Amino acid sequence: MTQDCGTPLEAAADIIAGSSCLLAFTGAGVSADSGLPTFRGEGGLWGRYDERHLEIDHFREHPAECWETIRAIFYGTGAGFQPNDAHRVLAGWERDGILDFLVTQNIDGLHGQAGSRAVAEFHGSCSTLRCMRCGTAVEATAARIAASPPCCACGGVFKPGFTFFGEAIPERAREESFAAAGRADACIVIGSTGTVQPAASVPRLVKSHGGAVVEVNPEPSEFTRSITDVFLPMGAAEALRTLDVLVRGRLGK
Repeated sequence: MTQDCGTPLEAAADIIAGSSCLLAFTGAGVSADSGLPTFRGEGGLWGRYDERHLEIDHFREHPAECWETIRAIFYGTGAGFQPNDAHRVLAGWERDGILDFLVTQNIDGLHGQAGSRAVAEFHGSCSTLRCMRCGTAVEATAARIAASPPCCACGGVFKPGFTFFGEAIPERAREESFAAAGRADACIVIGSTGTVQPAASVPRLVKSHGGAVVEVNPEPSEFTRSITDVFLPMGAAEALRTLDVLVRGRLGK
């Protein structure tokens, strides 16, 4: 499916327009143009916060301490941001039959806000809280997350509804993601470093059965030299705006 002529953007557009079943796989970089910082790399959040605060065993032992970091990252730093052009283009591709399914590592909910519906949030979402004792799930309101730590009526500690290090991936998200990768004949990877497993296995599954991989990332990732067919060293919003024009031109949409 890959093309040897033209610019990388043209080759990427050829792959996307020629796909009969396109999968998108997004990481933190897709939300960078909305103002959200990435976790790793230059200026990443793990340069400012302790990564252990998102480890489930550490959370169980030190919930109040962990909640200080969680509150700062996901309900302070991550609050109030809006979808950018990359989110909107992907939603438009789904609406117009160009994109089959989207798998995101992100927990910010911006794909849904942009209008995407065929989405698996591989690592869950920060919009809900779940009690560690009784399992009750509630909305993550400002009043609930203000406590240190937030607690359920049963006395158990609330944990954000996303997957911590050391926790299993939600079964439905995992099944939907790998099912979509199994049927896809092309994948566009956007803003993922490819270092977090098992999520990083999703694009690799597409490649393993002969699918083509387009990657959009400002810097090379774990995918770049191993599975990527066309690498676009660009920010997500700029790349998706350009690809949208090229792909629609090819498809007459």
